[in-house]
Amino acid sequence: MKRIDIKIGYNCNNKCAFCVQGDKRYKFAPRKFREISAILRKGRRDGMAGVVFTGGEPTLHPDLLSAVRVAKKAGYRSIQLQTNGRMLSYENYCKKLITAGVNEFSPALHGSYAGLHDKLVGVRGAWSQVMRGMGHLKRLKQRVITNTVITELNYKDLPQIAHLLAGLGVSQMHFSFIHICGTAQKNRHWIVPKKSNAMPFIKEALAIARAARIPAYTEAIPFCLMDGYEECISENIMPDTMIVDAEGVTQNYTEFRLHEGKAKAPKCKTCIRYKQCEGPWREYIELYGWREFKPIKRSTKK
Repeated sequence: MKRIDIKIGYNCNNKCAFCVQGDKRYKFAPRKFREISAILRKGRRDGMAGVVFTGGEPTLHPDLLSAVRVAKKAGYRSIQLQTNGRMLSYENYCKKLITAGVNEFSPALHGSYAGLHDKLVGVRGAWSQVMRGMGHLKRLKQRVITNTVITELNYKDLPQIAHLLAGLGVSQMHFSFIHICGTAQKNRHWIVPKKSNAMPFIKEALAIARAARIPAYTEAIPFCLMDGYEECISENIMPDTMIVDAEGVTQNYTEFRLHEGKAKAPKCKTCIRYKQCEGPWREYIELYGWREFKPIKRSTKK
């Protein structure tokens, strides 16, 4: 399924220490409803079957509900809302989103307890709102795909996050390794963990999800670090996506990752997963280098 990712505005009620959008909230005004509608209609003409509304924080956009209605009327099968989850704490608002046409919710949870999540997003009380929102969505029988950004502060908490989400009965878990752009770039020396340090906790979180029979995926973690959990690499299942950002349009996000965003070392050519693996983000290599990554060799066992 092809999909379109529309960043409808960059206003946000969080101040995340890892935000890839950086200071865009101060540079770009929210998209006009007329422009969003035109993008949605063109997307359908171009064969897009799914749409993701994101930002910034899309629930702060005054025309979000109207935009979702346009998407539903245009015939998008999948209408996803990527959100920090705080506005979902209002049950009536959840119902309005569902009625308008949202059929996938992707709230963000970055800690299993309030102190950790709230510190990372820069707002006291945010964790409670996200938890309340996910409770509303599950009672309303919605598909909930969570996102957790892996940072230096929370990687040891990932198993506890997975336990919490499994208990809530979410539809899918997603653990995204921090992308060193925007605010994350400014904070890179204290917020970016070494992947090799985080991997035991990431795998434990994936194992918890697996035991609960909940699909769980990572992002930006190469095959050589995912032994035993190769099916959890999200790049293997990501749909072809066009991203409409403030600074332009990325026609094919997969091609961007392969040719601009991610990197491979010369030694990677000897790995049996070379053609499948995208490698880590380039910014990570600039910070930590290639030492952690070891080519996977063919088994010599008979």
